Amino acid sequence: MGSLSVRKLDDHVIARLRIRAARRGVSMEEEVRSILRTAVSGPERLGDLATELFSPNHGVDLELQPRTPHAPPKFLE
Repeated sequence: MGSLSVRKLDDHVIARLRIRAARRGVSMEEEVRSILRTAVSGPERLGDLATELFSPNHGVDLELQPRTPHAPPKFLE
């Protein structure tokens, strides 16, 4: 397993990380690992993200409005 050092973080960022980690009951290091894991494990395509967030498996059941057919456009010759 690799390791990573991050320098020159603002004091405000460190404080927010400390609070966030404390709320979850984990170390700051574990909190940073979790944030990085989440950041790089997202879906590569926007459609996959939409499916993940708005599928019936996640409590969202969208009903599409009925569509009426229309005549094809007429182009000038």
